[in-house]
Amino acid sequence: MGFVLSKLLSLFGEREARILVLGLDNAGKTTILYRLQVGEVVSTIPTIGFNVETVTYKNIKFQVWDLGGQTSIRPYWRCYFPNTQAVIYVVDSTDHERLATTKQEFHSILEEDELKDAVLLVYANKQDLPGALSETEVAEGLGLHTIKTRQYAIFKTSAIKGEGLFEGLEWLSGVLKTKTW
Repeated sequence: MGFVLSKLLSLFGEREARILVLGLDNAGKTTILYRLQVGEVVSTIPTIGFNVETVTYKNIKFQVWDLGGQTSIRPYWRCYFPNTQAVIYVVDSTDHERLATTKQEFHSILEEDELKDAVLLVYANKQDLPGALSETEVAEGLGLHTIKTRQYAIFKTSAIKGEGLFEGLEWLSGVLKTKTW
């Protein structure tokens, strides 16, 4: 009965999803979070710890956890993994030198048992800047083609201009509406 009721509520009311926003420092995670929440660019400083905000989109209330990406903070990401339905992984498309590091961190996340059912949305951010890797180059750099057991998508974005962010949320909300949790 509870399952049927939750399915009916999900058809007619709001659902809630826990989303983690991860990526290396300076990838644009906090800028993306606030662009999605308030619709504009907010001046930010490097996140030490986390920011948590609620973003409602297409009858899904996303509880979005933006976790700091500095080297010293990344080991603590796993404290936030339980009960996560999706991960938004943000890549600084202009940071060619750390693409191998971001790939390593990304694949470490994929290996976490508590995230085995999480949907993956990759934002290839900073596409508005000169020298940005293309969406395809970021996908290749992350090794997305090796992911066989979960749903994922990559979108080219510019957090500053607001481009590509809602297209990614559109995809994510569509996928999450079909899932039970």
